[in-house]
Amino acid sequence: MPSLKDLKTRIDSVKSTRKITSAMKLVAAAKLKRAQDAAEAGRPYADRMNAVMANLASSAKNSPTAPKLLVGTGSDKVHLLIVATAERGLCGGFNSSIVKLARERIRSLLADGKTVKILTVGKKGREQLLRDYEELLIDHVDLSGAKRIGYEHAREVSEKVMNLFSAGEFDVCWLFFNKFQSVISQIPTESQLIPAQFDAPEGEDAKGAGASYEYEPEEDLILADLLPRSIATQIFTALLENAASEQGARMAAMDNATRNAGDMINKLTLVYNRTRQAAITKELIEIISGAEAL
Repeated sequence: MPSLKDLKTRIDSVKSTRKITSAMKLVAAAKLKRAQDAAEAGRPYADRMNAVMANLASSAKNSPTAPKLLVGTGSDKVHLLIVATAERGLCGGFNSSIVKLARERIRSLLADGKTVKILTVGKKGREQLLRDYEELLIDHVDLSGAKRIGYEHAREVSEKVMNLFSAGEFDVCWLFFNKFQSVISQIPTESQLIPAQFDAPEGEDAKGAGASYEYEPEEDLILADLLPRSIATQIFTALLENAASEQGARMAAMDNATRNAGDMINKLTLVYNRTRQAAITKELIEIISGAEAL
């Protein structure tokens, strides 16, 4: 049975923890608003880029001069996985859900006899993958110094990917991240970057999907210039979605931690009061017994 001093110390410790988690929740809520606005503002541009690229790709895919970024190298032996996670923890299962999806893809590819290479963005994903797949990690992008995600960070990742592809280091490239849906819901997502795949346009972008366009210069030349930009845009969109998802997950995790700390304080206070009352009762009994003995 812990002493009254031990119980008091533990209650004070949990109260201090509750103050920290409550403050972190408020900070995450403030950052979430900015991150969510940035993610939502980037979606229309990404959707429009996808619609344009889908139209161009449908016209040029069967061309003998189509860019390799679109049609691939003719092989799918070597796969590059870009695993984008956070630089910090205390955000629930945000990082683990991305790594879990990446691990499933890694195991599937290795079982099929493919060669896997991993490029990590964010410290937490790298730390988890180091335990099982250290030999597969080829590069890392550190964003710990970035106060706010910008296009330059996506371009840094994109340039690494393009250099590796130009050097013939891989055939297929996958991107793993969390797509922001709400504070309590972030969707682990995998997307194929190379060879480029574009979803069928939806909403307003779908109205012109069936139209026939004439391009100047030819589609192949336009694609050769736009495909690297499209890859950078997809990476940028993923980083923005990740940033919003991270703050939403951290806000929910810190809210749960604050509630749990409150529940623990109530339970410890009840035990403290009972222990204190038992000690007082024992002392009274000893005093009364001593007085009667006299």
